[in-house]
Amino acid sequence: MARGALSWTLDDLAEASGVSRRTVAKFEAGEPVGDLLQTKLKAAFEAKHVRFVEDGPFKGAMIKVRRAN
Repeated sequence: MARGALSWTLDDLAEASGVSRRTVAKFEAGEPVGDLLQTKLKAAFEAKHVRFVEDGPFKGAMIKVRRAN
């Protein structure tokens, strides 16, 4: 969902996060990846102002934060 919000391909996310395309595909398929890899993926999104909801009724959702001009 976050990748779609940015119109990123698997390759775009792999490049932005510094992990392999295969790892991105594995993660998106729900297969386990290490904590460090998850941290790198999350950091790549956060660098593009995507934020993830950590708790509450919308836990797991993401929002794209618009920056003020």
